[in-house]
Amino acid sequence: MNSIKEFVKTKRKQLKLTQEELAMKAGVALTVIRKIEQGKDNLSLSKVNQVLNMFGHVLGPISEK
Repeated sequence: MNSIKEFVKTKRKQLKLTQEELAMKAGVALTVIRKIEQGKDNLSLSKVNQVLNMFGHVLGPISEK
């Protein structure tokens, strides 16, 4: 399973966007993109969902089975 940081970084690079460009398009601060891609754990769920929404995804509960 991909982590959020791997997912966002991979998708951003597939679209040939810089971190700055993704932040602007997602409507979040550059620091949000950097924190996501660094795997920081003190992120706002709404901000993460704004970024994931750029790729047609949202954060949600999954089973740990």
